[in-house]
Amino acid sequence: MSIKAIFLDKDGTLIDDLPYNADPRRMTLCAGAGAALRLLSRLDYRLFVVTNQAGVALGKLTEADLLIVQHRLTDLLFRERLSLDGFYYCPHHPDGKVGGYGVDCLCRKPMPGMLVRAAREHDIDLSASWMLGDILNDVEAGNRAGCRTVLVDCGNENEWRLGHYRLPTRVAPDIYSAAVIVAGGEGAAR
Repeated sequence: MSIKAIFLDKDGTLIDDLPYNADPRRMTLCAGAGAALRLLSRLDYRLFVVTNQAGVALGKLTEADLLIVQHRLTDLLFRERLSLDGFYYCPHHPDGKVGGYGVDCLCRKPMPGMLVRAAREHDIDLSASWMLGDILNDVEAGNRAGCRTVLVDCGNENEWRLGHYRLPTRVAPDIYSAAVIVAGGEGAAR
């Protein structure tokens, strides 16, 4: 039986955005994230992080650093009585300098590769799922995968290149408001 998922961008949506940060002491959940994810969990959504981590390709982070980040995020969510069902990252960037990572790939958002992979590995119904992110590349990845999308418009989008796949289902000022939108959509679907 397929499950429904919430796909979460990490930096700027789930945790405060500190570029290329791998120091667990500097990682904090965005305001309202714990309450938002508890609400979504009560609605039987499974929680998945899907995050671009170009710092690997650019030589600012290693994949071992990302394991530390994942552990810290797991700890932060455990303190909120929550758990992740999956943590997916794309270490690539077309301008990358580190061997093997400087490529154009299908997993880097705005492409839907991470969401499609998670759906395949966890039997997720993408049409019953949502992508929450703070930039339009997150929205595009979610739309391309067949999810509904919420742009968490907290000021991090700076390009505003609109297009067919870049129009969110809804817009919210923060992650808790995004969760309320999803919950409202859930009620409407019943």
